[in-house]
Amino acid sequence: MLRFAVASLLFRKIQYIKNAYYSGVIRQVASEEAVVPSKNLNARIPAYKKVFASGEIQKTYQSLVGVVQDLRTEFKKAYKGKYSVANVLHGYIDFTYFYLQNDYLKKHRLKLAIVFNHQEVRFELWLLGQTKDVQINFWEKLKGEQWVNEDLIPEWSIFEIVMIANPDFDDTKQLLESIQSTFIEFSNEIFEVLEAYE
Repeated sequence: MLRFAVASLLFRKIQYIKNAYYSGVIRQVASEEAVVPSKNLNARIPAYKKVFASGEIQKTYQSLVGVVQDLRTEFKKAYKGKYSVANVLHGYIDFTYFYLQNDYLKKHRLKLAIVFNHQEVRFELWLLGQTKDVQINFWEKLKGEQWVNEDLIPEWSIFEIVMIANPDFDDTKQLLESIQSTFIEFSNEIFEVLEAYE
């Protein structure tokens, strides 16, 4: 359990470094010199190698993906016959997720996704359209709802709900239970809203 806590802290530090890097300044840990990233990929490779050098980011990433895989297994057992549960998918290094779909969602060309957002280190529930047109159509329909950003459509979803903002990776059993109970609460609300727009 201590390993997960250390991994979580390390992951957050790496995210801080990554964010600083992309905003134009990265502090080198050893020398504390500021480096302005070049648009040239070769010039960015030393900073990239440095982040991966200890092996901790790889271990942390694998541990976090393992939590999502365990969660997917629990959902597949708990919702057998109610939802089809897809395999765990990986975004670039930003998202790890799996889809859920029932007859209602399939009919409307929608999916729910349980998403681990690596940058924010949190679990989210996304409503997705199977195509960009479906996404835009439902975003337009649902603009007045509490979860929908009326000003800007998300890149990958219709809307995104934070399920667990500060996951405790030291107690994965409790974490998985919390995500499941939050999913039940939010999915019930989502279906009520969707049905109201039919």
